[in-house]
This record gives sequence, structure tokens and C-alpha cells, in this order.
Amino acid sequence: MDRMAGLLGEEFAQFAQSYDETPAVGLRVNTLKLSAADFSTLSPFALKAVGRHEPDGFLVTDASKPGSHPYHAAGLFYLQEPSAMVVGGLVAAQPGELVLDLAAAPGGKATHLAAQLQGRGLLLANDVHTGRARLLAENLERWGAANTLITSAEPEHLAAQFGPIFDRVLVDAPCSGEGMLRKLSFAGKSGPFEWSEGMVLACSRRQTAVLHTAAQLVKPGGRLVYATCTFAPQENEAVIAQFLREFPQYELIDPPRFAGFGAGRPSWVDPSLADDNLEKCVRLWPHLFPGEGHFVAVMQHMDDEKLQRFEKPLKFTPPGKKELAVWRAFADEVLPADLAEERLLLVNGRLYLLPELALETGKLHLIRYGLLLGEMGKGHFRPDHALALALKPEDVALTANFAADSDEIAAYWQGLDFASAGPDGWLLVAVHGFGLGWGKRVNGRIKNHYPRGLRRNRDWRLEIR
Repeated sequence: MDRMAGLLGEEFAQFAQSYDETPAVGLRVNTLKLSAADFSTLSPFALKAVGRHEPDGFLVTDASKPGSHPYHAAGLFYLQEPSAMVVGGLVAAQPGELVLDLAAAPGGKATHLAAQLQGRGLLLANDVHTGRARLLAENLERWGAANTLITSAEPEHLAAQFGPIFDRVLVDAPCSGEGMLRKLSFAGKSGPFEWSEGMVLACSRRQTAVLHTAAQLVKPGGRLVYATCTFAPQENEAVIAQFLREFPQYELIDPPRFAGFGAGRPSWVDPSLADDNLEKCVRLWPHLFPGEGHFVAVMQHMDDEKLQRFEKPLKFTPPGKKELAVWRAFADEVLPADLAEERLLLVNGRLYLLPELALETGKLHLIRYGLLLGEMGKGHFRPDHALALALKPEDVALTANFAADSDEIAAYWQGLDFASAGPDGWLLVAVHGFGLGWGKRVNGRIKNHYPRGLRRNRDWRLEIR
């Protein structure tokens, strides 16, 4: 706070006062499944538009608990800090592009990019820590995103495998987290906050190394976006200033400016590196914007060299005739939708649908490639939860659709079987028309196939009271 007082001067009093205010709760709608307008009509929560910068984002203005609602389990929205929504918006991925989220866990910004791609192109979402990468995979699974490749690899290994082929690369850099201090405090996590001037400098060195590697993955004309959730100039303007000096083929671009978007501060950088162009960076302050502290720099690869994007297509062996027959028997009965068999991949008894744009991954550690359809048994096929979340009721022959506050949804989410009249067979259990998971109707009862690790210990309706 002493350092911020020195930097902000007259602004500091307003900045300090913001720490007595309750942090905003943000919610971003999954436009792979429904529009923001439709969700606002459907929503049981009190919502307010977050701002013109993010048309699919809202602030939750009541005391409701959206994370405990079945709509969250069905992937209709992601609970995301309002300032973090800005980052994905400035990446501005376009359908059909090849996009890399280099440090993607837990997945808030990755789900944003997946929504922007609208099922076309490919999103490579990576996290160096395997456990976090698996959490990332779970969040993208709930999102219903099928055109994804999820890896757990060092950035330099990605650069060696792919080279400069990506249209957009996001570096949501690990940082000292100063911008999240208010949020952590109000969440009851006000214990020892691991911060020191030495930590800031260590983060700066690490961020510089990651950013240098990321530059090797952006194609000429592509966009490189660097973001942190810290205030420290050493991790923000200083990192960008040093990067631009060493990579002159990159230039800062001035992104669209909306209410509450602050400018970068060239005066906070060593005079030998200072550049007025640093004002093109975006700073989000808790006293000026309905969110926490963030920094974003948007850079364009300006090299005139017209390189054709070289992509190594994935080489794979499709399932054999016996396995295809098992899949077809299931699909003919359960899925009226036609899934492209030429993109089916069978690995260790698990059947995947690869993205249309599938790249050779070499020896990279893969967490998930495409959409996991299910597992092959002896003469039968068991669909995976990921498939249910990627489907719409019209994609499935049988659907059992219930209201969010119904007894059936309460029972299903707890892993219980329940009565349901209708024909026998696999069916999609849906909440208000959105897939929640699989069930199998047998003699007037739905046998529960909701994943055990996702089940609730008690009726969800009791959790939000």
C-alpha cells in the first residue's frame, strides 16, 4: 500500500477506499448453448449488464449462489471475476482460427475463447501443472466445447512442436496477484498473503521468459495478448517494454476503450525503457471499474513476411470394424445427429471425436483431444458425461426434461434413481431444455448415470437458502 500511495498520488485515497467495498460477482453466459438475452430471461438470479465491453457478461446483484444451481452444472454460464472478462474480449478470437491459451487453468478465459470460436477452428488450452490442466479439462467439458486440445506442457515444448502457426496467443501470466487481494479478503482467505518485493521480481523474470517463448508461436499478422492480475509495474509495463525492445516485430495496438478502462503508465518504467506507446496497455482499477485489478497488453505481429501457416495434420488410425459396429449401434438408437466417423479416434477403449482442425502433437502430454464420446465395452457402448454436455435435446432420440427446481433434478443431481414414464433406453436428462447428464430408463425408472464425483450430498435447493 505504501508503494501504491507513491505511484498513485492523489488517486490513492479513492483506490484505498475501494478495499472497503464488497467485490462484484461476475457471470458470463455460455453462448455455445444460449444467448445472453435468453439467459437473462431464464435466470433466477438478479442480474445487471457488466458493461458494453462484454455483452455476454453480468453482475449478480442479489445474494443468490449461482454456483450451486443446476444451470451451472449444465454449463450455461461461468462464474468469472468481471475484470477477467475483459481479457478474453481483447483477445477477440474469430471462428475458424487457431488459438492458444498458454496458461489456461482453471479455464475462465479458455471458456471465453471457446465461445468466441463457436465450434470452428481449434483452441489449444495448456497448463504446465497436470492437476490444474485436469481441472481445466473439466471446465471446458462442462462448457460443451468440442474443438479443443488440452495439454500439460512447458511453453518451450509447445513452441518446438508447433512453431508460429497461431492466430491468437494469450499469456495469462502467473503473477504476484496483488489485484486479487480484495477478493481473497472478502472470501475469507485473509491469512498470510504470499507477497514480497522479491516475489514481484521473481514473477517478472518468469513472465519475461514465458512471453519470449509465446512470441515464437504467433504467426505473422497474429495477435499476442499479455495479461496479469497485479498492479506491480515490474510485472506489467516493464515486462512489455523489455519485450518490445527485444522483439521489434511486435507492436502494441490500441484496443477499444470502454468506461473504466485505464491506460498504461509509461512513467512507471525505467526511463531507458519508457515509451509513450505503453499508454495503449489497459489497466483496470478497483476504484474505477466494477472488478479487481488487471493489466492487459495487446500486441500485433507486424512482420511483413507472408508465411503460409504450416500445420502438421494429426496422423491417427480410426477404430476397427468391430468397434465401429458397436458405436453405430449406439448412435443409431440414441443420436439422430450424424457425427463424422472419419474423425473418430479410439484410445485405450475410449472413443473420441477429434476437432475438424487436428494437429500432430508429438510427445506432448495430452489431457484431452476433442470430445470424449464414451467407452467401448464388450458389445456395448457407454456414453460419457462430456458428450451429454455437448448435446442439445434435439440431438438425442430420448430426453427427460425437467424444471430446475423439480424433485427429479434434485434426485438426479444426488445420484438417485427416480420414476419416469416412457420408452426404455439411454436418454438425456435435461434441465429447462439443457443437457445435464445421462440416464437410462428401465421399466419406468431412470437409472442414474451422473458422474459420482459431481454428485451433491443433499438436495441442492437446501444449499442456496
